[in-house]
Amino acid sequence: METVDLRSLRYEPLKESHFPRILEIEKDSNTAPWSEKSFKNELSNPQSVFIVAFLGSKIAGFGGLWLCVDEAHITTIAIAPEFRRNGLGKALMVQLLNRAQDKGMTCSTLEVRAGNEAAINLYKQLGYVDTARRRGYYPDNHEDALVMWMHDLQSWTPAA
Repeated sequence: METVDLRSLRYEPLKESHFPRILEIEKDSNTAPWSEKSFKNELSNPQSVFIVAFLGSKIAGFGGLWLCVDEAHITTIAIAPEFRRNGLGKALMVQLLNRAQDKGMTCSTLEVRAGNEAAINLYKQLGYVDTARRRGYYPDNHEDALVMWMHDLQSWTPAA
């Protein structure tokens, strides 16, 4: 695990040139990874906000959301294994939520694997609440998903 200086973190909109590294991180992060075609679809989706996080010249993670009327639906977030447990996931989520606020979204939702305690704790720390369970949601192992919501995104500010 590399030491991370979050002050050097910068973000770029997703580009096709990011795909080779994004696909590696996706494969390392998800047992049912998105395909290259799925990422390509984000490039032309006007309702998508998709960003790539850089530490120096290295792609350290990525995340995306869809703008659905007034709702920011977090679609994916992943951090490269060597950068995990350094606050990068939280920083990336804050960046996504700030962008959703700027686009006028009033709430946010996401699904997370019921067994992913680290992610669930992060989302709760950010202000999401667990509102429902989708049984057998994930196709690779039929794990349940927790549905989490943040209902008042417009007045949300990230906790220190």
